[in-house]
This record gives sequence, structure tokens and C-alpha cells, in this order.
Amino acid sequence: MTNTKTYLEITVNGELHQDMVPDDMTLLSYLRDELNLMGTKKACGAGECGACTVLLDGRPVYSCITLALQAHGKSVLTIEGLGSGSKLHPIQEAFIESGAIQCGFCTPGFIMTTKALLDKNHNPSEEEIKEALAGNLCRCTGYVQIIEAVKLAAKKMYA
Repeated sequence: MTNTKTYLEITVNGELHQDMVPDDMTLLSYLRDELNLMGTKKACGAGECGACTVLLDGRPVYSCITLALQAHGKSVLTIEGLGSGSKLHPIQEAFIESGAIQCGFCTPGFIMTTKALLDKNHNPSEEEIKEALAGNLCRCTGYVQIIEAVKLAAKKMYA
């Protein structure tokens, strides 16, 4: 991290945050180290696996290669921002019901990517699901359950 700090104003999960952050701090580091939001996973650190995916103004981004300052003035939604209180979001329910969680490490990234997809396309085809999820890797499931979870989530949310 550099010694130079810049003012950051960012809304995370509906809450406004104002901080001075190092110019080279990633959004992932900001979320985990400054806001203690540990649901966004730190994995490859190179934008290759999708485990760190969050929504930046509704668009999925790899937080490990996005600078915190790139989110200045914007809204970030993390896995912690889904659902309400103890009630899970329908996408989270669908992943559990479909057995798409396995070890769970990649799950937050898949769920956030799914949310972005379903916000734009309420009834995606299997090909559209595969295309949307192409940037997220899972070493446990073989993807069948994940695709089924996205289909189930669409039904839960928009049927």
C-alpha cells in the first residue's frame, strides 16, 4: 500500500461510508479490512476466479482487481447486503435447495453474479446463464447444481 491516501465516499449495502484510503487499496481489501465484510472471498487476487465478485452500481466486478477509489460515489452490494435480517434472499435459498454450495467458498461470487443476471433477465436460457457465470470458477460442483440454482432463483423471484 502507498502512503498517499484519498477521500472515498461509497455506499455499501445501503450504508454510506466516508474514509481516507490508500490510493492502491483494492475494493476487496476495503470491504474486508476496513468494513469487516468477510463474505466477499479473497482467492486468486488476479480477477480469474470470481470468488470476490460484488455488484458495483448493479454490475458484477472482481473486487480484487478493482481499486476502492474506482467505487467513489458509487453503490456496492455484497453478499451481506442480500436478504433482510435472518431471511435469505431467494437466490441464496435457491443455491441451498439446489445443492449448489458444496464447500461454499465460491458461492458468494456466484450469487452476486446471478443477482446481476436476474436483475436484467428474469428468465435466462441455460446458455445465457452459462455465459453470465463464465467468469466464476467452482472446484466442487461441476456447475450442474449452480445452473439449476439460477433457474430456481428465477422462478422464485419472477414466477
